[in-house]
Amino acid sequence: MLQRIPWDQYFMSQSLILSSRSTCERLRVGATIVRDKRIIAGGYNGSVHGETHCIDQGCLLEDGHCIRTIHAEMNAILQCARFGAQTEGASIYVTHFPCLNCSKAIIQAGLKQVYYLHDYANHPYALHLFKQAGVEINQIDFPANFFTDLEESLPLASRK
Repeated sequence: MLQRIPWDQYFMSQSLILSSRSTCERLRVGATIVRDKRIIAGGYNGSVHGETHCIDQGCLLEDGHCIRTIHAEMNAILQCARFGAQTEGASIYVTHFPCLNCSKAIIQAGLKQVYYLHDYANHPYALHLFKQAGVEINQIDFPANFFTDLEESLPLASRK
């Protein structure tokens, strides 16, 4: 019998795919916003629309941070704003733990769950803010052979 991928791993897989669109050379991050088990937005870290990408001209660093890049979480939240998708009570799946500024934006957007794959300079104040705001934090786990098993479970016609 075919095993179905669990919801959390399904949505995190979408974030991993989104991260492959990143134009930042320092870290590839993807984010997926989900409400009622439906994807309402996705984002990856990259430059402002119409601006040069880091992969083309290098990062624009200031105080050790690339100021050219918009983070994946912010891009996903802004996509919701641009297209009128309600974020109140939704969840976000991010490949890396959100930075402090993205954590603040997540709270302000009314997101209630943050699911992440990798720890990444988890800021103690972000953790405090999430707790204070009642935002649930969960690290997603993938079994070591998850992607190999997934590929092997696909129909033969799709494995050309």
